[in-house]
Amino acid sequence: MSKDVLVMIPGPTPVVRSIQNEMAREVQAFGDPRFVSDYKELIEDLGTLFNCSGKTFPLAGTGTLAMEMAVANVTKKGDNVLIVSNGFFGDRFIEICERRGLNCDVLSAEWGTSVTPEEIEKKLAEKKYAAMTVSHVDTSTAVVAPIKEIGAIIKNHPETVFIVDGVAATGGEYADVDGMGIDIMFTGSQKAFGVSPGMLVLWAGQKALDRRKDLGSIPDYYIDFEKWLPVMDDPAKYFATPAVNLVWAMKEATAIIKEEGLQARADRHVKNAAATRAALRSLGFEILAKEGHEASTLSNVIYPEGIDDAQFRGKMLDKGVIVAGALGAYAGKAFRLGHMGNISENTMVQVLSVLEKVVAECGQDVKFGTAVGTYLSEMATD
Repeated sequence: MSKDVLVMIPGPTPVVRSIQNEMAREVQAFGDPRFVSDYKELIEDLGTLFNCSGKTFPLAGTGTLAMEMAVANVTKKGDNVLIVSNGFFGDRFIEICERRGLNCDVLSAEWGTSVTPEEIEKKLAEKKYAAMTVSHVDTSTAVVAPIKEIGAIIKNHPETVFIVDGVAATGGEYADVDGMGIDIMFTGSQKAFGVSPGMLVLWAGQKALDRRKDLGSIPDYYIDFEKWLPVMDDPAKYFATPAVNLVWAMKEATAIIKEEGLQARADRHVKNAAATRAALRSLGFEILAKEGHEASTLSNVIYPEGIDDAQFRGKMLDKGVIVAGALGAYAGKAFRLGHMGNISENTMVQVLSVLEKVVAECGQDVKFGTAVGTYLSEMATD
């Protein structure tokens, strides 16, 4: 019999029982009026919750598909695109855009920091860009981008569609589509929404929708806004089969977020992340993200000297907690810890307790209770 393992990677994240129950329901036909009503409610709730006056697309697919969908509907071959990259997944846009015959300029940050609004403003003044991509949180570096400040800059460049990759952020970090001047934002079900993998959500503002119309025919099929708009307006219509049980799961996840409140949920993530980082530092770990750049949804944690990556993560798994390896130049030098979604303080205490044991088994001098005590003390402060 397989043992229970607590999934503490940057996604998928732990799924609470009420969401699991929705995924376990008896399937319905996608044309069943009950499901049609549920899907319509999800579409409307997601649009309202994240303040998108355009259209919201909750569809079967991954975050990477959403990246392609965002770019495909607002650019044509030969367009200029500015890619703002704070890590591995920001760089993923480069190949997506180059395969479409787009001219890419890349602004990259040193890992642990983010590209500044001033750098972006300077670059936007150099030429006309059809679109600009920014990762709200890059999963490789656990760095958060200042999307509110970037959105204020993009208002002076109405020709540029502002695309925000919110895969590792949305539902954890605060975001307001219209209020922050975002033209397209997208995420995946398996991150801060706390649902199993399999769905994307893409919010498209009016500027993005107008750009799609201006493009006329595009070579894409499944990810074409024009194919999905009739269904988003009336889910009784059919284009491609929706992920029925995941729609219900996302509906429950959205209800959880609505009940908590989007700002309150973001504040909870910020406080929990700060307490987690303090606990990790108390054991001798360092955080890759520099002060002021730390994401609240995950941390990239650098090992103290003497800890072997494979041994550490293997022992964590043996004790029932799985964490992720680092990427790029930090592979083998750090691990990534997810702390987003619907996880509780009790879950974090459990994880930190296991982590203390493993650090000790890896030969480090540990006073048991240090990390747990630090975390609880930080969480007890206002």
